[in-house]
Amino acid sequence: MRSQYCFVIPNYNHTQAIAHTVDDLVQYGLSIILIDDGSNVETQTVLSEIAAKNALVTLYRREINGGKGAAVQTGLQLAHQMQMSHAIQVDADGQHNLHDIARLVECSKLHPQALISGRPVYDGSISKGRYYGRFITHFWVYIETLSLSIKDSMCGFRVYPLDAYMQLVNKVALGKRMDFDIEVMVRLYWQGLQVRFIPTKVLYPPDGVSHFMVWKDNWLISKMHTRLFFGMLWRLPVLIARKFRSSK
Repeated sequence: MRSQYCFVIPNYNHTQAIAHTVDDLVQYGLSIILIDDGSNVETQTVLSEIAAKNALVTLYRREINGGKGAAVQTGLQLAHQMQMSHAIQVDADGQHNLHDIARLVECSKLHPQALISGRPVYDGSISKGRYYGRFITHFWVYIETLSLSIKDSMCGFRVYPLDAYMQLVNKVALGKRMDFDIEVMVRLYWQGLQVRFIPTKVLYPPDGVSHFMVWKDNWLISKMHTRLFFGMLWRLPVLIARKFRSSK
């Protein structure tokens, strides 16, 4: 099947950078699936205006906010229904260096069955708590995969091979909030996918809005790591065999 790429952008009440983000993506000539995850009226108006003036944009509105993971899953399913082979996930808040899209797609075309992800390179705009907190998840992902090959599981700047993704979601329900990016990467790795990384600068704009709910999302991520740890235990023979094959 011929490769067909598109963009998937989840959005919940992000108005500051979304128009600029879409304008930057239009130059690639790819379909843009914009998911409104139950946003307020102001954001709905902004997104409707963006879709009205860009023929490449498909706007899908979720009536009730379900979380970033739920919005991305909606977008990936729509992309698959549109006969796309790959979807490029981009955040709506202006964090990602869109100049690196060409590098992500180039790597994906060289390795079409692999999950391609950005590996964040941070500047001083990231808070110390957020920076060091990521290492807790890195540690657990190393255990859950018995591998150091997953360099970062939290970056939402990535290219999904959609057939492999649909194969996964037809078997298991994935997290709906901030736990999604981590869980889907680990489970795709378990499924046998190679995961490749492209270094990319990540910026946290001073006027940016974060929807990370400290207590709720950390609780969901903790529960997710518990599930993945026990899932790893009964996959031990397969993961160990894979580790030995990769070391040869």
